[in-house]
Amino acid sequence: MTVQIDLGNQKSGAPVHMDLEELLATRLLVQGNSGSGKSHLLRRILEQSAQWVQQVIIDPEGDFVTMSQEYGHVVVDANGTEGDLQMIAARVRQHRVSVVFNLEGLDADKQMKAAGAFLNGLFEVDRQIWYPMLVIVDEAQLFAPTASGEFTEEARRASLSAMTNLMCRGRKRGLAGIIATQRLAKLAKNVAAEASNFMMGRTFLDIDMARASDLLGMERRQAEAFRNLDRGQFVALGPALSRRPLQVSVGPVKTAGMGFSPKLMPMPQQPAEEDVQELLYSASPNDKPPPINRAAPKQVDPTRVLQQLAARKPEPLPREDLFIEDGMSLEERDTTIEKILSDMMEDPEAAYQSVSVLYQDFQVRCRINKITRVPDLQDFRELLPVARAGVASEEVDNDEWSQATLIASQLPDNMRGVFLLLARAALQQEPCPTDLEIATAYGTRSTGRARWLLTYMEENGFLVCANDLRGNRIVTLPDLGWQTKPGSPDEKAPPKAMTS
Repeated sequence: MTVQIDLGNQKSGAPVHMDLEELLATRLLVQGNSGSGKSHLLRRILEQSAQWVQQVIIDPEGDFVTMSQEYGHVVVDANGTEGDLQMIAARVRQHRVSVVFNLEGLDADKQMKAAGAFLNGLFEVDRQIWYPMLVIVDEAQLFAPTASGEFTEEARRASLSAMTNLMCRGRKRGLAGIIATQRLAKLAKNVAAEASNFMMGRTFLDIDMARASDLLGMERRQAEAFRNLDRGQFVALGPALSRRPLQVSVGPVKTAGMGFSPKLMPMPQQPAEEDVQELLYSASPNDKPPPINRAAPKQVDPTRVLQQLAARKPEPLPREDLFIEDGMSLEERDTTIEKILSDMMEDPEAAYQSVSVLYQDFQVRCRINKITRVPDLQDFRELLPVARAGVASEEVDNDEWSQATLIASQLPDNMRGVFLLLARAALQQEPCPTDLEIATAYGTRSTGRARWLLTYMEENGFLVCANDLRGNRIVTLPDLGWQTKPGSPDEKAPPKAMTS
């Protein structure tokens, strides 16, 4: 089937069409300085072809998220680990959903890693789902640079490899790359050379004009024409466009970008100097703190059921009678003991005291509360990790929490509190605890010791640690199927109020 999409008009007013089926086989390179209309051209191509072919837009500035409002594209933010992004990309191909992969807010290094992971996810899928797809990469020089810059060599190699796969090997997998760049000189040659269609916009630098004229098969003296193009005008050439260079004025679009071109406007009347000082340096009731964007991780289903743990689940001990000494019911006794342990953990130094010292304090508090049948030292060792994790009985489901405590019992005594701290955060969908919180639950002030402890638990299969592209830590408890929200490992605990 042949589908012609309308790009705009020639100087004579004749329409210019692009053969979409041919584009899928031959790819497209767009070049133009900032303000030349590249994004407008990409938006025109996307809008005209949205009903015919699946689309994925790699969007470093969040400029194309408005496509979701008019054409139903799903906005995928670059949150989660690189493995998560690859999985999402594979699902995008499987379900044939058009998406905008939004990289806004990430630095250059993390944008490259995220884009590389997502493109690899599109590329490395089963042959059965090699459906045709347009992959539009805006500001392609960021993801396929010719030289190193403000990013690590690891990120550059991963991103460049993914871009090379897209442009060189993507055709057989149904992937048709459309890459746009401000500077041809900054774009890797092996990526640019794989495009057979070109649309060159306004360009001023000699080196970029020379490369553009070479790609279009024009003489060097004709390269000056690129300086005279207006915004939204491009010289087009290629099997999907025209067999000879053709000047095109791109037509209008329905959607608008998030950015805008600056317009001059008159300055407002300036208030008196005293009023300006008041406006700048005095707090206002309408002042609001800047919003904090906390990205929610993709939820995962439990990987396996703990059948062996369920089989080992201890039977509840028989209750001798409903009431014990001093007229206190068993439920009241358990609640009182839980309250005693909670009060003990409110002391900042309690986390660093030995079990024997804490047990002596616990015995005294039990007697003060008229509990004569005080738990022995071994029972206290089992209660202490739960108290250090800050878990109250009314906050968790007993059946779910019993599995967590059963797994924790396989760890050494001093590590159980850390596992339960992580389990509580995962169960209650809270951010992953910081290194300082983990160290405190372990009974130390050393954050390095906390990181070692996480590594130990991961090596022994109790948990899996991963970092999202914003540097936040995510802990997954595979035996439980729980996962924390992303949390900064370096976030410091709030300072305590000073007392006189």
